Amino acid sequence: MIEVEVHQRLRAFLREQGKPYWSHHLTMARLVARALRLGRSALLQTDALSRYQGRYRLSYLVPVLLWPGAVVLVASEEVQQRLLMVEIPQLGQWVEASKPIRTGDRFPGEDFKGLLLTTPETWLRDRLLGEGRFPEAIPTILDGVDDLEQWANATLTSRLQPRDWEALMLACPKHTDAIRDARVQLTKTIFQRPPNPYNCCLLEPYEQRILECLFEFLLATSPTPPIPVEWQPFYPIGSTSAQILWAGISRQLGQFTLHVSPMQVSEALQPIWTKQPVILIGGALDLDAEANVYRQRLGLEDLTCVKFTPDRQDELIHLYLPERLPMPNTEQFQRALMQEMHSLLRFSSGGQGLTVLLVGDTPLKAQIGSRLAAEFGSRVQVERTCLDDNGVLVTGWEFWQTYQAVLPTPQVMAVATLPLPSLEDPLIAGRVTYYKRQRQDWFRLFLLPEALNKLQRAIAPVRERQGVVAMFDSRVVHRSYGQQVLTALAPFARVNYLDASLFNQPDCPLME
Repeated sequence: MIEVEVHQRLRAFLREQGKPYWSHHLTMARLVARALRLGRSALLQTDALSRYQGRYRLSYLVPVLLWPGAVVLVASEEVQQRLLMVEIPQLGQWVEASKPIRTGDRFPGEDFKGLLLTTPETWLRDRLLGEGRFPEAIPTILDGVDDLEQWANATLTSRLQPRDWEALMLACPKHTDAIRDARVQLTKTIFQRPPNPYNCCLLEPYEQRILECLFEFLLATSPTPPIPVEWQPFYPIGSTSAQILWAGISRQLGQFTLHVSPMQVSEALQPIWTKQPVILIGGALDLDAEANVYRQRLGLEDLTCVKFTPDRQDELIHLYLPERLPMPNTEQFQRALMQEMHSLLRFSSGGQGLTVLLVGDTPLKAQIGSRLAAEFGSRVQVERTCLDDNGVLVTGWEFWQTYQAVLPTPQVMAVATLPLPSLEDPLIAGRVTYYKRQRQDWFRLFLLPEALNKLQRAIAPVRERQGVVAMFDSRVVHRSYGQQVLTALAPFARVNYLDASLFNQPDCPLME
């Protein structure tokens, strides 16, 4: 069977390399080989560090290269380049296979028996919109499905750019005045909203009514008006409660962009999983081995689920979690947070490695950055990529997620508060309202999984150096969901105080 050959080839390669590779390589390789042989879908959860480093990719490359049939690999362009330039050439002399390898946005042809690499955006667009560029029944591996829900949502979101209003006027030249009036009304009402950090807003019923009246007028004057294709997803307005209509706002340009997005992608994704066997691979997907919450949100039903445990010896972090800090929503929290961060920098100043302070609140982030820079000098930077190896980076979650792969590996990371999505974000508030209407647990099914995914991915680089993570959100200690947060942070050794030995010596005082 292919499982035996895959095991033997990969084991010989790992022994020859003599490097500390991922401990679950052989198990995952056999699972992928079995899924290919049986044509059965599988969901494989690695850990956040392996996802960050990509160490697991050898495990699916060996069975893919030895499999006699065609395989589609869906991965980002960065991952594709890494595979083509590093991993696949490394395996060349150990996996003697003449399988052709191509990249592209469509399947090469019926006779193609090789490996096709394509992007998530291309593959999802084909499957969700029925473009027919990829045949059914071809085994497909999706690498990095931590972001699958966001990819699908972006694919299913329709947009109206400012230029699309001009296109509508050109398509309906007799109704230019009505179209222009509707645009002016929307511009006025949208820009009357108070600014928010998210530069977007949900369309209120009276704003949706402006669009409805425009469509009704166009249809009444002509039974089949030549409405451009970009406008068609927006009519009928409010036809289903499972969609969210919102506007992105550019106040500097005085323009807005209309969007219609699904509240949930599970209904749209569910039919595509039956078109071919799929192997979905991700890191921080779900705390549960069966990934019930993740599968519910992605419309995944009958498939094999495996969750690999992280290696305690290689991925252990030192977790500092003070128990008596004020709650984040109190006036005393900011002062206590500043004192803790000051102590953290004072003790870590003699160590080596980047220190990252993650602060989700934008005004608080600026205040902390300026106060720490006044005391510690240019060593402290706020959301900058040009940093010393011993620098201090004060950053929000989005900036860190975007640039963590190119920044120095941190030795210390402080988390001010859990990255729970803010209900002040209109899009988050809209989704929470939808969950409430469906009588579903919006916190357990939406907010908490989002926060845990972001937290695990954020601290993954710290695990490379078995560094220190300081968690200053006392809800981890006092709320019922705190145990789930600690499970997401595992493996860790908890420390109950800070001193210089924690940052300068490997044998720091630990408390299990």
